[in-house]
Amino acid sequence: MLTVNLTPAVVAPPDPDRILHALLTHAERVLASYGPFLLPAVVGVAATLALVVSLVRQRRHAALVRGARTVTISLPPDVDPAGGKALWANLLGLLRPRWRRLLAGQPHVAFEYAWTTAGLQLRLWVPGNIPPDLVEAAVEAAWPGARATTGPAGPPLPKVVCSTGGRLRLARPDHYPLRHSHDADPLRALLGAAANVHDGESGCVQILARPVTGRRLAAAYQSAAALRGGGSPRLVVRLLDLLTPGPSRPANSSAVLRDHPERAAEVTAILDKAGHPRWAVEVRYAVATTNATSQPDAAVAARLNGRAHQVASAFALYSGSNHFRRCRLRDVTRALAGRWLGRGFLLSVPELAALAHLPLDAAVPGLQRAGARPVAPPSQVPSPGPDVKPLGAAEVGTGRPVAVRVADARHHVHVLGATGVGKSTLLARMILADAAAGRGAVVIDPKGDLVTDLLPRLPAHVAGRTVLFDPDDQGAPPVLNVLDGPDTDLAVEHLVGIFAKIYKEFWGPRTDDVFRAACLTLTGGRGPVSLADIPRLLGEDAYRRRAVAAVHDPVLRGFWTWYEQLSGAHRSFITAPLLNKLRAFLLRPFVRATLAGDTTTVDMPAVLDGGLCLVRLPKGSLGEDTTRLLGSFLLARVWQTVTHRARTSEHTRRDASVYIDEAHNFLTVPHGLDDMLAEARAYRLSMVLAHQNLAQLDPELRDAISTNARNKIYFTVSPEDAHQLRRHVQPALTEHDLAHLGAYQAATRLVVDNAETPAFTLHTQPLPPSSRGRERMIRMAAHAHHPAEAPSTRRVGRPFPADRRPATTSKESD
Repeated sequence: MLTVNLTPAVVAPPDPDRILHALLTHAERVLASYGPFLLPAVVGVAATLALVVSLVRQRRHAALVRGARTVTISLPPDVDPAGGKALWANLLGLLRPRWRRLLAGQPHVAFEYAWTTAGLQLRLWVPGNIPPDLVEAAVEAAWPGARATTGPAGPPLPKVVCSTGGRLRLARPDHYPLRHSHDADPLRALLGAAANVHDGESGCVQILARPVTGRRLAAAYQSAAALRGGGSPRLVVRLLDLLTPGPSRPANSSAVLRDHPERAAEVTAILDKAGHPRWAVEVRYAVATTNATSQPDAAVAARLNGRAHQVASAFALYSGSNHFRRCRLRDVTRALAGRWLGRGFLLSVPELAALAHLPLDAAVPGLQRAGARPVAPPSQVPSPGPDVKPLGAAEVGTGRPVAVRVADARHHVHVLGATGVGKSTLLARMILADAAAGRGAVVIDPKGDLVTDLLPRLPAHVAGRTVLFDPDDQGAPPVLNVLDGPDTDLAVEHLVGIFAKIYKEFWGPRTDDVFRAACLTLTGGRGPVSLADIPRLLGEDAYRRRAVAAVHDPVLRGFWTWYEQLSGAHRSFITAPLLNKLRAFLLRPFVRATLAGDTTTVDMPAVLDGGLCLVRLPKGSLGEDTTRLLGSFLLARVWQTVTHRARTSEHTRRDASVYIDEAHNFLTVPHGLDDMLAEARAYRLSMVLAHQNLAQLDPELRDAISTNARNKIYFTVSPEDAHQLRRHVQPALTEHDLAHLGAYQAATRLVVDNAETPAFTLHTQPLPPSSRGRERMIRMAAHAHHPAEAPSTRRVGRPFPADRRPATTSKESD
């Protein structure tokens, strides 16, 4: 009987030893049969591939170096601690698509700390195939207020005699993170090592970084899984686990974490790092000297080695689950200059930001901070064109020209800044634009340089309508009789008020009374009179009697009745304070010729309706008080002329401007400046007021200008002024920005269509080149507007015009 055994067969498990033995035996037979032919072929193919790969990498690197640039970073006043993360997160945009990486490779950048005896520089090396302004914009976006200055790339270290250095590598696999969270700035140790360098010494820490994607990033998750399961993250160990007897991992991962609690922290750290974008990084450092000293080579090398060790030791602060170890680097100077990045090790964005960021401390020795933050102008700010006045060029973007509309300039312009920062250049360009467009302008220049710069650059067609006051000109000046005008009462009011403000410390009610009565008496006659007649009126009895005879005002006649009753000594006592001030400037030939002429030769209405009046009053030639008086007289005459525009309809009034440099010297009109600025706008008169600091203005003037001069252009100012002016430019600009503006850089807030725009920054543009012979042509044309007699021969002493009787006695004769 046939019986069937239904017991299931037991299949023996494969013996790993037998499998490994079989594989080795088979490999040995293959090598024995094909080895003599296969091995050279494999070696040849491998060598060819290595050569091709090397050539491709060299060609790719040459493309990076070609046209490379260096972006030097100037620190903002306050460094945002999150700026480093923002920078490296933004620069992930450099990652190319997969097909481009396969064809042309992935470009990298280099963040460098470089120091010499001149100071510390922070810079980014950018390959030439990265679009311009991409990295620069990322820097300025990461740290608002930082300044990124681009220049051609050069070697990180100057030409050296002796150098040493190395590179830093991770001591453990790169899925283990470095410490990137610190209570204080981790750069302090590095910056301390870079300080106090000897003469001729230099150094550099170079951090090369390239964004990474793809399968290389997945290794961190595999390592975390292996640690959690009790296995090893190393590939070799995992292969041996497969080939050797026994299970490859414990059955329960919880048991592994319980038996090895440190692995839980490592897994968490690995997964935290893997959750961030990562960069392939390499860190190099070098110190060098450029001096061929008389010290033994061993002594120089020992000092450099010590400083290199100090630099490398500064990176111990980053030790955490991973840490750095030092490695040798051959020819460190050439290695740093090449900026070659191989495979590198992986760092997350927070790790890389901890290594490569701007110092957080407020005071860093040898490190230059950025000046004012460049701010783009609002879109509504106009560019030069018809009916605008050019101001300069924007500092952000394409650097487009910016201007102020003529209608908006009627809100007046306040220009403030220290000497030599660009105020005169700004004023000159605005004046030239007015002259070219046929708009009237009056320029009062107490230093003389502004008018000197304008004369050879004025358009030729303004020669016939230019009036020039210049004490250094050998010809006769124009005549501006301050007692001659369409409204003599207003002229007297301005004249007395100007004297009272300029000499306020020495001006009393009696002097004011005498001066006012003398001026009103002279202007009451039928002929021309001038300031030069006041001493005769007060000191010569016959001249005074003839003048008083023409007075019909009983109050004014009462003054002279009282005056005649005084003794000679008493008269001298009350008139001396006035006469010594008059003589102080009438003794100057230029002043006497300008103010003591018979009839005014300056047609101020014509000037404001399209002419140009240049008033050059250098204090060095005339003295401060005389300069202030002359400039104030000119401004008063302008205002008298402008107020007569009230008799014409508004649409017929032509735009005109008054440019006053060192304006605090001339704002001496009797009525308030705030009223003058408010009324001038209705008369289409724009006032451009320039000076150096707020301390030059008394509180009343300061408030009037702050309120009514709504267009603000501030060049660099003192910290005290910056504190007061900040409210005009916030929030776009800060107090620090106002105090740290560069040369020819200005913080600007304009009025556009009666509304104030946000503040922005601009750079003034240079003046156009001068024209040969233009100044001589302008001066000759200006001389033709007034008599050609010399200033020293102009007649100033005349009988009173209203008197028709000849002098009858020697006592009454002149």
